[in-house]
Amino acid sequence: MKKIGFVDYYLSEWHANNYPTWINMANEKLSTDFVLSYAWAEKDISPFDKITTDEWCEKFGVVKCDSIEELCEKSDYILILSPSNPETHLRYAKAVLPFKKPTYIDKTFAPDYETAKQIFQIAKQYKTPFFTTSALRYAEELESLKGLKNAIITGGGGNFHEYMIHPIEIFVSLFSDRATSVKVETMGANKICRIKTLNGYEASIIYSPQFTFSVTAQMGEEKFCKKEVTSEFFLNLIEEMMTFFKTEKEPFDPMETLEVMRIRDALINAEKNDNVWLEI
Repeated sequence: MKKIGFVDYYLSEWHANNYPTWINMANEKLSTDFVLSYAWAEKDISPFDKITTDEWCEKFGVVKCDSIEELCEKSDYILILSPSNPETHLRYAKAVLPFKKPTYIDKTFAPDYETAKQIFQIAKQYKTPFFTTSALRYAEELESLKGLKNAIITGGGGNFHEYMIHPIEIFVSLFSDRATSVKVETMGANKICRIKTLNGYEASIIYSPQFTFSVTAQMGEEKFCKKEVTSEFFLNLIEEMMTFFKTEKEPFDPMETLEVMRIRDALINAEKNDNVWLEI
């Protein structure tokens, strides 16, 4: 039995509430024996539903730890969650990564590019295997779209700054090129983001709170392709996570994570300079 520990800002949130079921489903599919065994949260009461850490642990049959250090000592593998509070991730990484346990860090990986680089440096210092990604990277619909030169990517979610990570991850995973300039046009809560790359490729990310995720691309002079994301990408992510825990090998080039963070920083800056191209 391989024991997993959850580190979170508060435990009763969407990811922590759903990951246990998906871990069990991944075990069935992969014939693995990962068990969510331990949990620690900085805040005792969830601001969303007022569920306490003790109540959450009782519901999921998990042992509550009194400190991150206790959790790291007892766990074989660690998930740093706190998906809506990436400002906590550097503090948690400083506590978790020295234990050298294979670690997954949830989206959004860090509040900014410079913090992301610090987390990578800590992992390198302790030679701790870790990875992070938006679950959208594992949407099955994207598998046939690698190496795009142009695309329109749509995405939604509760707020632009938090949920923009998903279409950016899609862009980085599909375009084999480095972003060089961006701009953002704001129309209320809606955003039209443009990205240009080193080799002249272009993408538009169109964000609206009610949009679903999709990719539309021109594959040739007269060939177009549109993919609506409907697959179980979160379950696919959990399966990839379990494979990573077994092999301790990153599932993709970790430099792609830093590219995602670099573009996110640039788009946040471009949002403040409406409809102006900015070099990055």
